[in-house]
Amino acid sequence: MKLIELVEAGDVAGVVRELGALTPDQRGACATELTAHFEVIARRESTEAQRIAMFAARLGCQVTPEATAAWIRSYAYFTMDAWTVDLLDLYPVAWRTELVAQLGERATTAGAVFAVTEHLVRDTGCPLPTSHEFVLAWLYDRADSPERQPRVLGGAPGTDFLERLRGDDFTPRLLPLAVARPGGLVFAPHTSERPLEALVGLAAEGVVDRAELIHNLFADMVGDPPHGAQVVVTLEALALTPAEHAAVARERAALVEHLLGRLLEDGTRMEIAPFMVFLRALTSTPAEKALVVRDYLALLDRSLPVATYAQEMLIGLDEAGLLEPELFTEACERVLLRPEKKLVRTQLGWLDRVVRRDPARAGRALVDAATTFGHREMTLQEQALKLVAKHLKAADASVLEELRTAAEQLSPGLSARAAELFGTPRLPGAPQDAGTEQPYADVLPAVPEPRPVPGPIATAVEVVQEVAAVVANDQDVVAFERALDGLVRHAHLDRTALAEALKPVMRREPKSNVDWVQSDLYDVARALRGDEPRSRVAIMHRAVHINRTAPSRSYSLAGSMLAARLAEAMEVIESGTQPFLLAVPTFATGALDAAVLVERISALDELGVTPAPVDLAQALLRVTPTADQQVLRAAESLASDAGRRLARWLREGGPAHQDSEPKGWPHCKPPKPASQGWWTPAYPGVDIDPPLPRVAAALIGPYVGNSGLSDPMAPFWVAQLPHHRDELMARDYFEPRMSHRGWPRNLPYVAESGGPAGYAVHLALAFGLLQQIDGDAVVDAMLVLAARKQLDTDLLGRQSEALLNHGLSNADKASGSLRAAAETGAYATVWSVLRAALPGLLGDTQVRGTAALLALAVECASRCGAKGEIAEVTALADRKGSSQAVKNARLLRDALR
Repeated sequence: MKLIELVEAGDVAGVVRELGALTPDQRGACATELTAHFEVIARRESTEAQRIAMFAARLGCQVTPEATAAWIRSYAYFTMDAWTVDLLDLYPVAWRTELVAQLGERATTAGAVFAVTEHLVRDTGCPLPTSHEFVLAWLYDRADSPERQPRVLGGAPGTDFLERLRGDDFTPRLLPLAVARPGGLVFAPHTSERPLEALVGLAAEGVVDRAELIHNLFADMVGDPPHGAQVVVTLEALALTPAEHAAVARERAALVEHLLGRLLEDGTRMEIAPFMVFLRALTSTPAEKALVVRDYLALLDRSLPVATYAQEMLIGLDEAGLLEPELFTEACERVLLRPEKKLVRTQLGWLDRVVRRDPARAGRALVDAATTFGHREMTLQEQALKLVAKHLKAADASVLEELRTAAEQLSPGLSARAAELFGTPRLPGAPQDAGTEQPYADVLPAVPEPRPVPGPIATAVEVVQEVAAVVANDQDVVAFERALDGLVRHAHLDRTALAEALKPVMRREPKSNVDWVQSDLYDVARALRGDEPRSRVAIMHRAVHINRTAPSRSYSLAGSMLAARLAEAMEVIESGTQPFLLAVPTFATGALDAAVLVERISALDELGVTPAPVDLAQALLRVTPTADQQVLRAAESLASDAGRRLARWLREGGPAHQDSEPKGWPHCKPPKPASQGWWTPAYPGVDIDPPLPRVAAALIGPYVGNSGLSDPMAPFWVAQLPHHRDELMARDYFEPRMSHRGWPRNLPYVAESGGPAGYAVHLALAFGLLQQIDGDAVVDAMLVLAARKQLDTDLLGRQSEALLNHGLSNADKASGSLRAAAETGAYATVWSVLRAALPGLLGDTQVRGTAALLALAVECASRCGAKGEIAEVTALADRKGSSQAVKNARLLRDALR
């Protein structure tokens, strides 16, 4: 093709001549071959002349005006030159007129689109496009005033933007369009301030009607509200006079209504910020704001930024005398119990100004302020009490009764001060006479009774249902244990029927995990059916023979044990020898009744079946030690190796408890601060004789650690060692992990489990209290241990103090978790924890947030009637100053006297 030869030669003029010699149909036929050659050129180095020649050739092969317009918009970034003029002149005037219409309808400010359009308008005399896009492109072009190449028609004379607009023959036709719909220009996406600059400048010179411009601009904003930042720039540039501001009152009211409605929907800080910027830019008058006062009140219930804005607007209305007293009271009721301290303090400051400005409103305002007495934050209660005390003389005596009632909600540390102020004989929490005082007792949850595990699954249909449940939710230990046993039992009875019944369960694989989880039971079901195994199964079978001698990044100790049990179950099903599993627990905690295990081993002995080794090991780790002589004699009568192993295990009481307390942990009375560093639990480990399978022995034997587990702890971890929870927690729980999320939610299972709750269990609680991850679960675990009389509050307090001094968290978070526990009715328990923690936190350099812990201590000590000086609290209370920590220390000192 000659065109390609000319392109390769970089002969732009030759390309134009060749195109002129071709008919439109011939030019169109060249397009495909040119596109293919363009792709070749694009992949190699080419000259500028070759690229321009290729551009000219492809542009000239667009047959219709529509195709040409689309092509120019797609490749807009080229300089319109003489060759472009020659190329366009190949087409008749009617064709070029249609091209102008196509380009003008979707004009852009990019590259040569506007230049081509303007040239054709001036060359052909065709009608000028009037779309918003074209008007915007025109304004941009006149602002930038790009240089035109020879023979290219266009541009306007003048040295600056406004001068060019004045001398432009397009201005009389296009400027009225800009004024009629200014919003489309000023607020267009990615626009600059140039269109606005032009319109405001021309309005100032009287070239356009300023009043019409302002009216139309606000009308456009109502129809399509722009971004807040654009509005600020626009209104600052317009600088509306009071009269102009009033002239668009209706439009501004419509905008305010729309924007307030959007704020009522709330959202993230970034989402709602533009709407508040827009509202502020509108500068509504107090009278206009009064019309939407109900909207402002509703906004007080939304997120902090929105509520802060609404509070600001309401304060302005009140200062203008436009807020009715009942609406003022409603604002106080909505704000004063919110958790955000800044918002509450601002509201109390507003109340203070109201009383100082108008003492006649003191009575109502003080009762409103007393709403804060019910706030959970004692510092805000104290601020409100001071405000009431400051203005009480200005109030009528009739409000005292309301104030006394409100004061019943105050923290006990403030009760005495309120009683003195309001003349109350006694408020809840204030000291009682010795003869009438009732002993305080915590309200703790009922001690949970171990939940029995139902008997074996009776039918294959029920097995399928349990397997499906485990695959869908891998957190239920009882469902998993019964399903695993059910697969073994019913495969032994009729494997073919069970395999067919399991078919629907196989359609959906469980979610992927790094560590082994209970939903991997799915692979046992696949093996039972003879389906192709998943890739994980090969690793699962190796878990039976794992000898953990080095840290693992993927698999926890408990996960490896689970994998070994699953792999062994596949082997048991395949061999068909063992009719049921020994390790199925009798209680949901994982505990296995000794008498039941004796019966199970006896049944296998009668069948001549040797139990699978991992199954036996898990059963031994679960069996509950017993002193029942009948059970012990029955175990001694067993003749098999498994029976003799069980008898010895029961006789010795299983593995002895191994202490996880680190070496050097201070034991002294009064307790010495434990803040010398991060106290890692000891890793207890014991060798069992005769040895268990390696994967089972790793649970309580010598520990080698892990190097960062990806998946969190699961309930089945606890169920594997139901009588050794402290040994369990001392291991993988405190090793490196990818995330802390998901770990504390298992602490309630630990609290309900068996065995001593030692250093590691309490340290896990301390971590949970300070990190506030899965906070409800941590509080539940703490209260269950307290109800079972297994919570060592002194140990927990000193561990918390050590972690805070180590910089793990700040005391604000700890106080939030402990407050949640106290408010369930466990004030004495929480006080005991705080009493142990505070001495080490009140040194010369205080831990951040200590004031919050002291405030909680005041409340707990007052409610449970604790007494006895704490030297560090007294020392802080005796310091000069008015910091919140010092104030709270004084309250605590007084409460303990």
